Amino acid sequence: MSYESEFERARGDAEAFWMDQAAAIAWRKKPAGAQSTDDNGVTRWFADGELNTAELCLDRHVDEGRGDQVALIYDSPVTRTKATFTYRELRDEVARVAGGLAALGVGKGDRVVIYLPMVPEAAISMLACARLGAIHSVVFGGFAARELATRIDDAQPRVVICATCGIEFDRVIPYKPLVDEALSMASHTVEHCVVLQRPQHPAPLGDRDVDWGAMLAAAVPAEPVTVTGSDPLYILYTSGTTGKPKGVVRDNGGHAVALHYSMGAIYGAEPGDVYWAASDVGWVVGHSYIVYAPLLYGCTTILFEGKPVRTPDAGTFWRVISEYGVRIFFTAPTAFRAIRKEDPQANLIGDYDLSSLEMLFVAGERTDPPTYHWLEETLKVPVIDHWWQTETGWPMAANPMGIEAHPTKAGSASFPVPGYDIRILGPDGDELPAGTEGDVAVRLPLPPGTLPTVWGDHARYDRSYMQAHPGYYQTGDGGFIDKNGYLFIMGRTDDVINVAGHRLSTGEMEEIVAGHPAVAECAVIGIEDAEKGQIPLALALLKDGVNVPAEALQSELVALVRRDIGAFANFKRVLVVPRLPKTRSGKILRQVMRKIADAQPYDPPATIDDPVILDEIADAMRSGNVGLISTSGA
Repeated sequence: MSYESEFERARGDAEAFWMDQAAAIAWRKKPAGAQSTDDNGVTRWFADGELNTAELCLDRHVDEGRGDQVALIYDSPVTRTKATFTYRELRDEVARVAGGLAALGVGKGDRVVIYLPMVPEAAISMLACARLGAIHSVVFGGFAARELATRIDDAQPRVVICATCGIEFDRVIPYKPLVDEALSMASHTVEHCVVLQRPQHPAPLGDRDVDWGAMLAAAVPAEPVTVTGSDPLYILYTSGTTGKPKGVVRDNGGHAVALHYSMGAIYGAEPGDVYWAASDVGWVVGHSYIVYAPLLYGCTTILFEGKPVRTPDAGTFWRVISEYGVRIFFTAPTAFRAIRKEDPQANLIGDYDLSSLEMLFVAGERTDPPTYHWLEETLKVPVIDHWWQTETGWPMAANPMGIEAHPTKAGSASFPVPGYDIRILGPDGDELPAGTEGDVAVRLPLPPGTLPTVWGDHARYDRSYMQAHPGYYQTGDGGFIDKNGYLFIMGRTDDVINVAGHRLSTGEMEEIVAGHPAVAECAVIGIEDAEKGQIPLALALLKDGVNVPAEALQSELVALVRRDIGAFANFKRVLVVPRLPKTRSGKILRQVMRKIADAQPYDPPATIDDPVILDEIADAMRSGNVGLISTSGA
């Protein structure tokens, strides 16, 4: 089998191709066909099939004699804790938690918000919801109360599951007060809050709180509930160009088929392999490649609580790979930039046996060539950069190691994955020639596993993804395909930035900055950062008559963003400016400012009295045939 033949088959006869992939899934009722169209005119996959995703992840392997294989390894350097769960043990624990949730009234179609750190209970809660046919919505543990409240109001869950604390490096982060604040801020009333007490920070329980341990002690194990292929499995919120996050909906059928296919075709995995995705269950990588895909495929997955450095040192990744015999490793380039900074000669790697490691996959942000080459030289295994999004749920472009491995190119995500017909389009929707940068778009229909809608707001789905280029899914990324077919992703074309693999809305940060009483107008842009990939920089125009020291303003704005979004946003820099560059229609030229900002040796906080930088911005705009409106204070 060649990559070219696989790709052309998926493009030329998607129905037959995906029905073949669906045959690998143990359906309760096999689908009659692959594709159908829903009431919104969106292609749906395996809509009339019946299954249960948790059953496919756990019960099926036990029934087929793999019950004693390790399914999940928990490794927590921050708590010095390790644990393993066989497929049988994990199935039984998931069944008990599902039974406990059922006793609280959770059933098919109900939503459950999960706000947990990287502990086994996070994966167990997700699978327990899937077992009941309930829809889980995991919220990253670093999000502040306002962000959690927004997601509660949108998803309207019956139950929230949380822990009393998370742990970052050597700091204990209390979660329970934050969750209580979010519940009080939300207009939707949650019936129960299930609380996992962690010994590092126990918390008192309130009237609607249910102790995790007590819930399990009284629980009757629940059997898997049958759902259809088009029934939602989960909602995962992702940042948009406006402040309100979008609830990406993932279905059960297409998700199971696509993730199962990806494990073999893209990652070259075999059942029984130890597969490690060093991410967080609050992000799409954690959903797809910590929890669901490895378990669907019969692999052993690792759930790691900690960071690659300071837990306890930059050799932590190597220790985990060596200790558990990891064959396939997947993480973000940010982690390796941090490791390289701490241990540039990779001296710590000599303390560990990495002979089990055969492939390293990186994604979440563009891998810079120096980091890419350092990894190749250090690990002596293929380093595969690949590209995908929360919306797609699985890779759009990769070097398909299970089909046909190709030479890699630094800076490239390699080739479109079978099922994704990727084109580079110009502003008028015309397809651009090889080597020309433009909008990266995917010709419809999207393959199984991708989002069919935005939770509760299909009109926003159309506005966000389908209107820029009719007939195509608009990724929001810019890039090009070279003459050999390699895809290069160069960055976002909208106002979303990628901070250490976390996708964040600059619009949301602008709302917070603009809310400060001293600020008349502002723009937040992402600028290049050697470690994080991008970090936010705020340019603030002050109101007339306001005289606030730049350092004091920066300190106050940093505190506001940290409170309302979270520390992981890495919002630390504010620049006070006398005016903001705009088009003649009044639109702030963020992309132009971003290019100029990346070239400037800024050391904020500072006030620009010298017009040199603004003149450079104006020159850049004029060279692009864009006019400039200079604005003073409000």
